[in-house]
Amino acid sequence: MAASGILRDDEVKSLNEAPEAGVRILQISGLVKWFDTGRGYGFVIPDNGLPDILLHLSCLKRDGFEAPLEGARITCEAVARQKGYQCLKVLSVDLSTAIHPVERKSRAHNTVAPSSGWVKAKVKWFNRARGFGFVSEGEGSPDIFVHMETLRKTAITELVPESWIYVRFGEGPKGNMAAEVRLSLEGGPAHTN
Repeated sequence: MAASGILRDDEVKSLNEAPEAGVRILQISGLVKWFDTGRGYGFVIPDNGLPDILLHLSCLKRDGFEAPLEGARITCEAVARQKGYQCLKVLSVDLSTAIHPVERKSRAHNTVAPSSGWVKAKVKWFNRARGFGFVSEGEGSPDIFVHMETLRKTAITELVPESWIYVRFGEGPKGNMAAEVRLSLEGGPAHTN
């Protein structure tokens, strides 16, 4: 997949190809991590610990399903491709665990005013389905809580563990909390603290 998270035409074409002879097809169940109907794809977090599975809208439509909401449970047949696992056939979609957009908006989300300058921080972990994660400036530094809504302000869809980001934070109800997050400071502030 392209670094931007947008599939190229050749990648979309490969989504609809049948698996090669002798390729093992796995039945997988998991949660929808995210799904972007505008882009026409999203990802499923498998229950069995495999890497995320690419789920394409054309696969859903072909099998009689609509675009799923984040948090929905899906059972599908998947295959390992050159760039990772991909859904071949959707067997079932259970929306009982889905996060509906109305529910997301009604959730209380504390915001903080930044009291720090821009600092470089390493992503410890981030779970998009749960909507939060933590970053740290380094060993011995307190963790900084990052909420999904803070990321959405700058169109960041996910944070990858062990990657470096830039964050401004303030004091939240339970400790340091990100007020702003950027993947880079290029074109932004000229200095960090």
